[in-house]
This record gives sequence, structure tokens and C-alpha cells, in this order.
Amino acid sequence: MDKEKQAKILKDLIQINSVNGNEIDVAAYLAKLFEQYGFKTEIDAFGDRRANLIVEFGSDSSKRVLGVTGHMDTVAIGNRNNWHHDPFGAETQGDRLYGRGAADMKSGLAAQVIALIELKESGWQPDGKIRFIATAGEEYGTPGANRLEERGIAKDLDALIVGEPTGGNIVYATSGSYNYQVICKGRSAHSSMPERGVNAVSGLARFIELEDRLFDNVPLDQYLGSVKHSITILKAGDQVNTIPDHAELRGNIRPTRAFDNQKVTQRLNQAIDYLNQTTDYQLSLNILNDWWPIATDPQNELVKLALTASKNSYQKDPELTIINGATDASVFVKHRPELPVIVLGADEWSRAHQVDEYTTWSSYFATISAYQTIMRDFFA
Repeated sequence: MDKEKQAKILKDLIQINSVNGNEIDVAAYLAKLFEQYGFKTEIDAFGDRRANLIVEFGSDSSKRVLGVTGHMDTVAIGNRNNWHHDPFGAETQGDRLYGRGAADMKSGLAAQVIALIELKESGWQPDGKIRFIATAGEEYGTPGANRLEERGIAKDLDALIVGEPTGGNIVYATSGSYNYQVICKGRSAHSSMPERGVNAVSGLARFIELEDRLFDNVPLDQYLGSVKHSITILKAGDQVNTIPDHAELRGNIRPTRAFDNQKVTQRLNQAIDYLNQTTDYQLSLNILNDWWPIATDPQNELVKLALTASKNSYQKDPELTIINGATDASVFVKHRPELPVIVLGADEWSRAHQVDEYTTWSSYFATISAYQTIMRDFFA
């Protein structure tokens, strides 16, 4: 496949509007492309034009299985008037390719697809199996990854490559992301007689006071450090002269492997149980999103293979780094916490979700090369 064909595939993907949905058009495009080269494909359609795509290369799943994954959706474009380039025009200017999803992450997705096609066309076969997993809704709730995790898509994987943008650097650890809601029920009364009510705002205030130091004594993670936690949304009351009988807050926590999502839930429930038993307030916890942390030993085989491949492909010394952001892999490790995972893709994480989002052609072509090298060497 020449570079003109490789470029067209990425442009075609950017020109498909998959803002927070419509992955089925992306899946259909990629399935048709794969099938032209003899691959069997599975489109897992669900919901309103939502879909995952699964493609397997190789035949012996009793041996090693390497997963490669990316998402087909993008975030919204925001105010169209702020863009200097058509978000779905796939415009080129010098080394840059502009468009929503150019960095996050249709460049990584296209690079994975092309790497697989070119390896097959070269006559190479893995001594095992490569499983390509393209997902729906990574940017909003991960419904596609959750659906696939429930059916066991990652249960037999020996390693997983995520194609999010990293500029050729190797991300070996990511924090989890845990969103939760606490609801406090009180009793309404007129504000001239507050003693007749139970102020739900005051109940949340007690929780907020506990939450401030709730994770002070948790162990530090050797890669991800401390657990980060914040209360970010508060809602209560309808009228200024009425004691509110309902109040709620939302918060975000970044779990680590040393203090994972289950331990976070236990700690939150302990705080809520304490308040329910020692005060007149009645609080409850709802878990809204539950993405797990990832931490792969930097001496792991996959990390070493990726470092070598990246150095040769990008013509630079790649960095080993971590990010405090979740990917679909945070779903796939839910029942596989020891699964080796790396994140590697074209251009920079900072390009994602921006006005005039772009990737560079040079990093895109280098990413294709890097993926091919890792796939070959993983089965060597």
C-alpha cells in the first residue's frame, strides 16, 4: 500500500462525522476495507447507529493473543465559527492534517488497520492471533468497550496496544477514572423554623468535610503516585426560604493500582455508613463511571518492544511516561488487572479535543511502521 492510499484511508475516516456516535459508518468503511484484503470481520451493531468492529488475524488462539484497540467516535466540534479548517474536511497544510479526530484517534485507528493489512499482504502470519478491536463511545461512557468486556473480548489477551495519541512516546501507566454521586435526603421545612426540618445541604457538607481527608492514608502507587480526588458538582434547593430535603454532589477520583476502584468504593461507603449511623442525615452512593487504572512494568517485554520500534520509526528517543486519563483499556482490564498495556499513537495527547485539531503526516506514517514492528516482534 503506497502512502497515497494510506493517506486516503485516514482522510476518509475524518470525513465521516462520528461525533459522540455514528460509529456504524466508520465500522462499515473499515470492514469493507478489511474484506478487500481477505479478512473476516464482525460488526457488533447496537443502539442508535452505534457499533463495534472486531477483526482477527491468525488462527491459533491457543498461543499468544495480541490485542490492538482504538475508538471510532470523536468529541463534539464546539463552535464551528472558531475553526479555521473544516472539522470534517480533512484538509492538509504542510505536514499537518486537520479535522476532528485527526489526533484522537482516527490516525491511530487507521495506522492499526493499515499495519494489519500490510503484514497480511507481505505473507507474514502471527504465531498466534492478533485481535483488532474498534469501539463505540470511548469519549462518552465507553458503552462499546463495556459491551465487549462483558462478552469476554479481553479474557485471553496476552497484551494490548492502545492507539491514542502519544507522539511516539510510550505510556505504560494510566490512572483510573471513577465518577460518583452522593445523594442526601433530609426533611423540608420553612426557613423560619429550620429546627423542624433536616437540611440536606448540611448533610452533604458533613460528607465534603470527610472526603477532604478520606484518602490521606492510602498507599502511594510506584508509578501513578497518590489517589487524586475532587468534588466537582453540587445541586440543592429550589427556594431560598425553604429547607432543602434533597441535595446531591458529584465527584471524580483517579484510582491507582495500589488503591484500586474496589478500594475506593469501600472507602466511600465507609464514610457514608458513618454519617448515616451518627447523624440524622441519610446519604447514598451511586457509581456513575468505573474505569480502572493500568500499570505495566517498564521492564515488560511489550514496553521494550515498543521502545525499540518507536525509536526506529520516529527517529527519536521515545519517553516512557504516564497519563492521568482513562482509555478503553481501563474497561478491558476490569477483570484482567495484570494485562500488559501500552498506549502508543501519532502526534501529541495535547492535540486532542482542540479547535483545529490536527495530526502530522510524518507521525502517522511512523506510527504505521511502529505498529508493524511491534506486531512482528511480539510473535518472534
